[in-house]
Amino acid sequence: MSETPTDDDIDGFFSTARVSGRDGAIELPSDGYQNYLYDHDDPVLADSRGMTYEQFAQDRYRAPFLRELLDYWNGLYREPFTGVTSDGVLQKGLYRLPRVLEPADPALVAAARRLLALLTPGERDQLSHPLDAPEWRAWSNPEFVVYRVGLRLEVLGDEKTEAVLAVVRASLSPEGYERVREAMALNGFLGELVDLPTVMNERSYWFSLFGEPSATEPWGWQLFGHHVALNFVTVGGRQVIAPVFIGGEPALSDEHPPLFEAREQLAVQLAGSFSERQHDLAVVYDSVLDPAMPEGRLHPADERHVAGAFRDNRVVPYEGIRAAEFTPAQRQLLRAIVSDCFALLVDDQREAALADFDDHLDETWFSWYGATDGSQPFYFRIQSPVVLAELDHHAGVWLNNRLPARFHVHTTLRLPNGNDYGRAYTAEFEARPATDSEADSSAS
Repeated sequence: MSETPTDDDIDGFFSTARVSGRDGAIELPSDGYQNYLYDHDDPVLADSRGMTYEQFAQDRYRAPFLRELLDYWNGLYREPFTGVTSDGVLQKGLYRLPRVLEPADPALVAAARRLLALLTPGERDQLSHPLDAPEWRAWSNPEFVVYRVGLRLEVLGDEKTEAVLAVVRASLSPEGYERVREAMALNGFLGELVDLPTVMNERSYWFSLFGEPSATEPWGWQLFGHHVALNFVTVGGRQVIAPVFIGGEPALSDEHPPLFEAREQLAVQLAGSFSERQHDLAVVYDSVLDPAMPEGRLHPADERHVAGAFRDNRVVPYEGIRAAEFTPAQRQLLRAIVSDCFALLVDDQREAALADFDDHLDETWFSWYGATDGSQPFYFRIQSPVVLAELDHHAGVWLNNRLPARFHVHTTLRLPNGNDYGRAYTAEFEARPATDSEADSSAS
């Protein structure tokens, strides 16, 4: 199936259809993503074929809509960091390091040092940034380049790329590492599917180190590119993997099951369990394109998600239903969804993050857009003082579905009130007396 772009196109990639309210249900496609491929010679694809990623970026920059968007993103990027809040007021004291600080995992430190040893002096300069560098906030998730931060994996040799991935593997749980690699592989699959492998491939990602790899001092890394963005920090025995953006178009292939199938099933199970009163509270909009949405709630690039790239300081009011209204079984389902959102963390760090979530369970809100039985594309958000997690179904960019479908999915994860990029933990670490922040020097 091929859908020819119409006069609702904004710039050939984004359309007004994805942000135009419409009455009635937004039906899910009854067939798979394979039936929403553009013809091989369609200008949407053919005009970019053979371009390098830099040539593609320069070509995309010519679109007036994108130029305006980049200017807007640049303004957000230049703002001083405060953190996502629900009302513009930063809640302090929510994140605390262990009383006795612990060293970083020696295997993680060794992996990062091995990477540095493999690089040329020029590559190390590109890779390395101070811990408090503003480049932390330069990540983005489109296929075109916005900011060039760190080293681009596709221009590194195999040995250096594998060393980068070894740092990522040493930082994440086995399940989390597999999820990240699946998302990267799906990007490669998309590039093959539309015959644009030089624009989208398994190595279309930038990697940086922040701070000096150490057992005793805070440091971290960043990996970002199309549909994958991770920000990892280790400080005093706690690890942060936020902000996170992971998605896929398509979010599955013959080799890869749906990227977030388990999370979606849990969410539909929770939403389907609501009483009439709970449903009325939780379902904010009846569809993902409900015309009742206020102006500006839908964005041609972000669609419904609110916590993506350059949204570090966004004010996101709570909406939906409070978890205090849930039954014990519903609370367990909610926690299971949040646990999946933290699946990138190693087990003990995942449990520590969930303990923070538990401490604020009654302050946690759950909101839903769409039918609650899984018959439509949907959006949901879980938001508390210490977590903001979203899942959103999107219209096509490289596939030609004009309306949201479940084979194009975006997810985000934030630590509100100032702990994205581990900022709250790092501030506490730096404020402690030197004797409190010293760990066993032999570990470094």
